[in-house]
Amino acid sequence: MAPPLGDIAHLGHVELLTPDLDGSLRFFTDYLGLTVNGRQGASVYLRTWDDYEHHSLVLTEHETSGLRRTALRASSEEALRRRASSLEAAGHEGRWTEDEPGLGPLYVTTDPDGHEVALYWESEWYRAPDELRPGLKNQPQAKPGHGVAVRRLDHVNYLAADVAAGADFHQRLLGARPTEQIRLDVGRIAAKWLTYTNKSYDVVYSEDRTGSRGRLHHVAFATDTREDILRAADLALDTGVFIETGPHKHAIQQTFFLYVYEPGGNRVELCNPLTRLVLAPDWPLITWTEAERAKGQAWGLKTIESFHTHGTPPLDQVQDD
Repeated sequence: MAPPLGDIAHLGHVELLTPDLDGSLRFFTDYLGLTVNGRQGASVYLRTWDDYEHHSLVLTEHETSGLRRTALRASSEEALRRRASSLEAAGHEGRWTEDEPGLGPLYVTTDPDGHEVALYWESEWYRAPDELRPGLKNQPQAKPGHGVAVRRLDHVNYLAADVAAGADFHQRLLGARPTEQIRLDVGRIAAKWLTYTNKSYDVVYSEDRTGSRGRLHHVAFATDTREDILRAADLALDTGVFIETGPHKHAIQQTFFLYVYEPGGNRVELCNPLTRLVLAPDWPLITWTEAERAKGQAWGLKTIESFHTHGTPPLDQVQDD
């Protein structure tokens, strides 16, 4: 039986691993405009200016880059307990922990590909210090006057050996709705976009053609406008941030985007999907074929499958959606 809609409220935060903590920290604070909101051991906690929780991103020093954790906030304590029980009954046994500041108990498990997923309910609402206090009482923090000033964490895109299994984990056990997918001519699902909210997607699974498990394609942060994406590209040129591709527009989901790499080796997307909402309760799953994908992005940019996940990316590499 499918879980009740709304047991998961939204994507809370992600934890990225980086072999260059200082460089990654400069990227996310100076270039993207995130604010540091605490340190603990080898981890730094950062937030975007319009996220209401303690942190939107955790950077943890590690020997490699990659994704350690995706955290999803439940809609209530009862919803959290329901999802934990359902996950255990389905064989996704996890553990309870309280290892992040600003949060209560987290139920930590893994998806079929090995990506760590944490569910939680208790969350400390952010209170800005005087120097970051906003002029409007209905926003949590003043908008930064430097960098791109991304508004919020938008989505995470996993690489997976089995896209269908990963997507089914979020859909069947956590209550996500699929909105778009890519079906290869052989019938295999090569990518799938799912949402927990009225945004058109919160999590994505893309096929890892190397057959590896548990890897990251990218994390994405939303900007206010398309113009912010263009400005981000100019800032990247001025500050030496590596641009992989864009600015351009995806055909799937119609997201205006820019792909860059942070110094630790993680791909980061800057996106402006704010006008694309799924309001219909009976939204049909949109399927794209290989022939349709071969046409490229919305305005003709050729789409080339990407395999790279660590270190400086090759110059001839172009991302998938």
